[in-house]
Amino acid sequence: MFIRNESFNLFLKLYPITAIILGIDLLIYLLFIVTGTWSLAPYFALRMFDFAAGSNEAILNGAWWQLITPIFLHITFSHILFNAFSILIFAPALETMLGKTRFIAAFLGTGIVANIAALFLEPAGFRHYGASGALFGLLGIYIFLVIFRRDQISRQDQTIIYVIVLISLISSFISADVDILGHLIGFLAGLVLAPLFLWRKTN
Repeated sequence: MFIRNESFNLFLKLYPITAIILGIDLLIYLLFIVTGTWSLAPYFALRMFDFAAGSNEAILNGAWWQLITPIFLHITFSHILFNAFSILIFAPALETMLGKTRFIAAFLGTGIVANIAALFLEPAGFRHYGASGALFGLLGIYIFLVIFRRDQISRQDQTIIYVIVLISLISSFISADVDILGHLIGFLAGLVLAPLFLWRKTN
């Protein structure tokens, strides 16, 4: 379930939504590297960050798109590496299970719920970015599956899911500069909304 050994072309064919998400994440990251880190267009990089990062103050003043755009925004190598690798590992199996439309609804939906929670539970000056809320949403769906639909997941994969979720939740509390609330709300959103995404998906 979590081992990726497909060729690049087969991966694109089997998991087009996952590939698009990864492509957008990497493209935006590289754009920041070229314009910001390499200082080729620092003003453009700053304006792009201000446009895409989730700012509670800006959202309250009408920048509604910032409930979505932070999901695709990463500006450090460690951040994009961890999130892109996590998407590569966890997203394909769910895209296959849910289908393209439900998978993108699950990915974006749980990420948006996490961002809405930040809007109401964090101070006005709070800013956030990254796909972590959506990734934890996927983990929440996996936990729902191993609890209520365990016949669809092998025992070995069930154990892997439990271990990964436990490690991910623990690391959220001990790692510096982590949006703990976003992780927890994303996870709970995936767990609670999973029946909607899995409705009538019995195989």
